[in-house]
Amino acid sequence: MSLAKNFQRVLDSLPDDWTDLSLDLRIADEDRYVEAATYVTTTCNAQPYSRHDWHWRVLVAHRFGHAAAPTAVLSALSLLDQASITGEIIVRDVRVGRAEVEPMWGRGETARQEFRRLRAH
Repeated sequence: MSLAKNFQRVLDSLPDDWTDLSLDLRIADEDRYVEAATYVTTTCNAQPYSRHDWHWRVLVAHRFGHAAAPTAVLSALSLLDQASITGEIIVRDVRVGRAEVEPMWGRGETARQEFRRLRAH
């Protein structure tokens, strides 16, 4: 199965309130490491491992946070698939149920209501 399809299956299996996802990516042909690194580090900011069996760690944020958007990761993995770079991903950690914190001090009630409306899912 392609990397992008595998990642999409992971996304489809997650509950709607997931917030953070950490996965590891390993390519099958290490001779293509530099080429693969170009796709995954620039597109979704994958972090290379040093002295590890896996090649990159990819952090994904669902709706907020300091990580790549799922669409960016899907794009990076699609680029690997298009370049015929095979590999595997494994989910290391999933966090669910966390809420974004936004300081509301000094903001009017309409701003607070709009924030709640935008974040309601």
